[in-house]
Amino acid sequence: MTCKRRFKMFRKMVLLTLGLAITLTACGNPNVQNEALTHIRLPMGYIPNIQYAPFYVAVEKGYFKEAGIEIEFDYAFETDGVALVGAGELPFAVVSGEQVLLARAQGLPVTYVAAWYQQYPVSVVAKSELGVVVPQDLKGRKIGLPGLFGASYIGLRALLAAGKLTEADVTLDAIGFNQVELMAAGQQDIVVGYAANEPIQLRAQGIAVTELRVADYAQLAANGILASEKVIAENPELVRAFVGAFLKGLKDTIANPDEAFELSKAHIPNFSELDEGVQREVLAVSIEQWQAERLGYSDPAAWENMQNVLLDMGLLSEKMDLSKAFTNEFIP
Repeated sequence: MTCKRRFKMFRKMVLLTLGLAITLTACGNPNVQNEALTHIRLPMGYIPNIQYAPFYVAVEKGYFKEAGIEIEFDYAFETDGVALVGAGELPFAVVSGEQVLLARAQGLPVTYVAAWYQQYPVSVVAKSELGVVVPQDLKGRKIGLPGLFGASYIGLRALLAAGKLTEADVTLDAIGFNQVELMAAGQQDIVVGYAANEPIQLRAQGIAVTELRVADYAQLAANGILASEKVIAENPELVRAFVGAFLKGLKDTIANPDEAFELSKAHIPNFSELDEGVQREVLAVSIEQWQAERLGYSDPAAWENMQNVLLDMGLLSEKMDLSKAFTNEFIP
């Protein structure tokens, strides 16, 4: 055997041995593959809930992992998420449309990069015997809501405006997030909540209610994905990957709610103790609000309408450049 042939055989053996060592190391340590993933903590703005099914599906079906992302759900209040993204400490958060405009008015460099909800999810719920079937029927009524803040308050103001009413035409009662309990106890007759939550829970308890959905009277920018201008400028591919993975989960949830329901269970503590019928209805109503010809698309008119509501409320002092508040650049 020539020296040249012996060298080739030796080189081949070294490469095979090295390849085997790498393979065994990877097999022995399942975290090796995960080391290449980008870890993202995502503020959700609410507690674990079946309404987050698109995110859970994207995790369970490996869409985030395929996009190079390891995701950690953080169920803090949405205002915390906005502040953290605005400060550049986190790249993304789940927020409502009004939060984006209010944050930008305060100088926070944030942009909404994908719409999750196509309909503003807030409703006014009233006991049926009151006969509240149009916004004008709210005149002179006492209305319970979490407080004079957030999506519930914004949605109520939009609904009042649709009925040519003002806040002076009603009595607002700040009751915290106890709408169902207080209404069931007879301490409230009209409350503001979410279409996929309070009315479903109340009906499940045998309480007959009517519902005024804000989305039936006003098209407003709703819940979606917020990103920092920093990550958009420095790592647009991460934004595209994150949005793409989420939208795959959203598409699959809409197409196969039963599968999404099952995949979500592992992410919701004590799910077995919840009423399955109620949870399935929550998901069904949520899906109604997510439907769109182009998932993730932000309607410019919805942002104009939201800005006008905030201006009328005095929460914004002047119009802003909405082209910087949202973008459709990262959706398919």
